[in-house]
Amino acid sequence: MPVPPLFRIIQEQASYDWKEMYRVFNMGHRLEIYTTEEIARQIIKLSQEFHINAQIIGYCESASKASLTIRSEFGDFDY
Repeated sequence: MPVPPLFRIIQEQASYDWKEMYRVFNMGHRLEIYTTEEIARQIIKLSQEFHINAQIIGYCESASKASLTIRSEFGDFDY
């Protein structure tokens, strides 16, 4: 998702690196729902009926150790 201008201003003024920005702030994501892809598509269709933008932004997979990778225009960040 595109980073809203507010977060760019915060990053510039505070001199945070982008990895820290993604760790601390929501970077413009207003709501995240974790569900199956089929249900996600139904939610997106319903959202569009109300003129609300929605999209699939990632996926979860089984792992022996919990981790998160964010791929952004500023790089890939592993947490």
